[in-house]
Amino acid sequence: MSLRILHAADLHLDSPFEGLGAGKAAIRRGEQRELLGRIAALAVSEKVDLVLFAGDLLDSDNTFYETGEELILSLQKIPVPVFISPGNHDFYSERSPYARLKLPGNIHIFTSDEIRSVELPALGVRVYGAAFLDRQAAPLLRGFHAPREEGVCNLLCLHGEVGARDSVYDPISEEEIAASGMDYAAFGHIHKASGLRRAGEVWYAWPGCPEGRGFDETGEKYVDLIELDGGTCTLREISIAARKYEAMDVDVSGAEPLLAIHTLLPDDTVRDVYRITLRGETDAPPDLRRLYENLSEFFFELQLRDETRLRRSVWEKAGSDSLRALFLQKLRERYDAAKTDAERLHIEQAARWGLAAIDNREEVVRHDDP
Repeated sequence: MSLRILHAADLHLDSPFEGLGAGKAAIRRGEQRELLGRIAALAVSEKVDLVLFAGDLLDSDNTFYETGEELILSLQKIPVPVFISPGNHDFYSERSPYARLKLPGNIHIFTSDEIRSVELPALGVRVYGAAFLDRQAAPLLRGFHAPREEGVCNLLCLHGEVGARDSVYDPISEEEIAASGMDYAAFGHIHKASGLRRAGEVWYAWPGCPEGRGFDETGEKYVDLIELDGGTCTLREISIAARKYEAMDVDVSGAEPLLAIHTLLPDDTVRDVYRITLRGETDAPPDLRRLYENLSEFFFELQLRDETRLRRSVWEKAGSDSLRALFLQKLRERYDAAKTDAERLHIEQAARWGLAAIDNREEVVRHDDP
């Protein structure tokens, strides 16, 4: 019997988006809620048999009213059973949204830190799962084994950290997965997708987060479409993200920075959040303010960082009688007396920042909304 599963995790709805200004952060939270509608539409279009949310669907128990409303409206559009295994951010408690919201009847939330099961006789499926009851959890899968039954597919929905023995977030080993008696184990917690894996006879995966929220979550993000057929399993990654975070390094040695950036930029960046770091050797600090003014319209949000190094020739300007020269002369003395490359690098950085201040320039790290 073939079984199609939509596996998602780590949506972190109502994330603060601290790296953005207040206006754009609010836009991003609204776009996050739209992920729920996309998941519901995908469940319908792909004709899945059930949906598994493996934890951290919410970023905390302090959700906005609009998020709870969208959660109810979107989940009730999914015409198949939906299982939620609360994680370390959205752990189950009496005050959690999962306890307060009146969710549709097709939704099952695991509320115990002991693994329990739900029977779906029409599908020939038994779904196992457990919940975090606090921000941390002891090993929830340790010592657990589900009996195998002819004609019944065993599925696990669980938030935890696979391969991290000392984790405080439900550490899970491959040996425990192999001994679990599952056909497929749907995990969450790690934000970088695992791809399809196997431990013994058990297939497992975690999809990562479906949309990046910062520069530690760059590139394409996905939910997983799983198809089980007998002893075989396939996984298809599907992108439902509205925006991406991308980090790009640009070497501006001997080049005009604006032209160097444009040469490397992909064609379509206007919906994305970019951090562009300038590297290489220059005679003077790049004018980041001017660069931002020329580039910001090409992005939803842009951060510029200057990590260029001054060419040694810059010290030649220390010979005249200007404020710039006196400043460089003092630093050059320290540079020549430095004992390590690290010290010399710090002094060069000080020269770069000092020259930027003398020239009334500044590094552009982030721009809040007007």
